[in-house]
Amino acid sequence: MRAALLPLATALALVASPALAVTIEVTIDKLVFSPASVEARVGDTIEWTNKDMIVHTATVKGGWEVTIPPKSKGRIMLKAAGAVDYFCRFHPNMKGHLEVSP
Repeated sequence: MRAALLPLATALALVASPALAVTIEVTIDKLVFSPASVEARVGDTIEWTNKDMIVHTATVKGGWEVTIPPKSKGRIMLKAAGAVDYFCRFHPNMKGHLEVSP
């Protein structure tokens, strides 16, 4: 009887375990964020890789800003749930969207 309960206990432990935080990669190439829209969770990290020869930012109006030097990376850990639109402060036509769940 105890052996029959083991798979159930294991399944419940897996369901109850918190999700591990992940790093989500966004590429900047030719003045474009790719992917332009990302789904993430609180605690995840967004990492932008700038393949262009010029500096970019990931800027949320009234919120955070990440500077991404040429041929380099920038990152931020997401601390709050909600929808966030961001853009490059130097190139406002560059736009991205984050959908952050709890």
